[in-house]
Amino acid sequence: MAHSTRVVGIDSSTQSTKAVLVDAADGTVLAQRSAPHPDGTSVDPRHWLKACDDALGDWLGEAAAVAVAGQQHGMVALDADGEPVHDALLWNDTRSADAAVDLVAEMGGPQECAAAVGSVLVASFTASKLRWLRDHRPEAADRTTQVLLPHDYVSWHLAARRTGPFTDRGDASGTGYFDARTSAWREDLAAAALGHEVALPRVVADGAAAYEGSVVVAGGTGDNMGAALGLGLAAGDVVVSIGTSGVASAIAETPVADGTGSVTGFADATGRYLPMATTMNAAGILDLQARLLGVDHAELGRLALAAPPGANGVTLSPYYGGERTPDRPHAVGVWDGLRPSTTREDLARAAGEALLCSLADAVDLLRSRVGGALLAGRSGGDGDGRLLLIGGAARNPAVRALAPAILGMPVHVPPSAEYVALGAARQAAWALSGAVDPPTWEAKGAEVLEADPTPAVREAYADLRDRTGAWTRPERTS
Repeated sequence: MAHSTRVVGIDSSTQSTKAVLVDAADGTVLAQRSAPHPDGTSVDPRHWLKACDDALGDWLGEAAAVAVAGQQHGMVALDADGEPVHDALLWNDTRSADAAVDLVAEMGGPQECAAAVGSVLVASFTASKLRWLRDHRPEAADRTTQVLLPHDYVSWHLAARRTGPFTDRGDASGTGYFDARTSAWREDLAAAALGHEVALPRVVADGAAAYEGSVVVAGGTGDNMGAALGLGLAAGDVVVSIGTSGVASAIAETPVADGTGSVTGFADATGRYLPMATTMNAAGILDLQARLLGVDHAELGRLALAAPPGANGVTLSPYYGGERTPDRPHAVGVWDGLRPSTTREDLARAAGEALLCSLADAVDLLRSRVGGALLAGRSGGDGDGRLLLIGGAARNPAVRALAPAILGMPVHVPPSAEYVALGAARQAAWALSGAVDPPTWEAKGAEVLEADPTPAVREAYADLRDRTGAWTRPERTS
């Protein structure tokens, strides 16, 4: 029997489905579960449905509402029967890089593209993946009658397909064929990308219910929008998330259209905007370094902290799988400064420093495009705008120690929580209440990390980044 004050939030991410059962009255997490997703950048999306069911168990029988926050951009192309015509290409699949270049040119160039859809298209965007499908899998493209995002596909499943597919303006703003200023699809751009007209999901108003059956299903949103909801992100704050991707994002009252492509002008899930700078290489930098050194993450952190700032001259450009910010889809990782005296400690430290330098670049880009309001205080607040650090890698002791030194400011680390799933739960509670604004859930106290800045580390990183800008790996074609 459904409990009227319980809601479920789901984070359908690249790696897994995470679900939280939450008391809608105050945001208390009552229970949480997870289920893994297959590896790879191209995945049969039906795996996500099973993972969702496994993570939920019987919770929908005791909750009154549910919402999904999912990985952005992924292409879920369906036929007339609602079945996938091809594996979903995920945000971190770079085979669509050339398609993005073509689409930007067809739209009249970077600034015209940003003006139309809020962002300059790169390989990550759904539109780029649709063009790749048209050019490399024409039979599948021809059979495509509708295109969904990952969260749309899971949400539709939770509604038992008793209504048409639906989405929200936040996640839709990452497709490359949606105008966030008017909250309207650019169906012409979707058709141009795929080669023919295609059905797109209806856009549910922020905080509204998309389907009301035995349980209310909210419109859902993208993972970054969900995290902003879960954190209660306020004007002036910047949040840095270290997961599979690295993200620096902030709330903005007005849209951003950055023709340089450095900052994407997404919508958020509350009627405002969520500009962000995103890197493809984030926690995976530490994962790889731990494997190379044959240690776990705790030992990697210990080794890193045993080396001095600057890792005795060792510097890493960590674009192992290509990169999105800067836009280098065919980039390779580069190590510099290795000497006979280089130690395991130096290598561990260099990996942690590279991760945080990459994210510091993202924060700088965000501040330069959005304006001086970020991290400069917020009206009605209790101090300066905060720099918040979340994500699995934020628990690593080396990341926590190095972050304020490399970012050059105090870093607020909220208590460990599944903030994307929690944000989805907050949206579910909002849809259940029918209120104008999302519920206010009291924020828990964050730990504040401080350290002396180490600008020389960023200078060495920037030098290597700029010197290796033209280095590439062979283009991927399949």
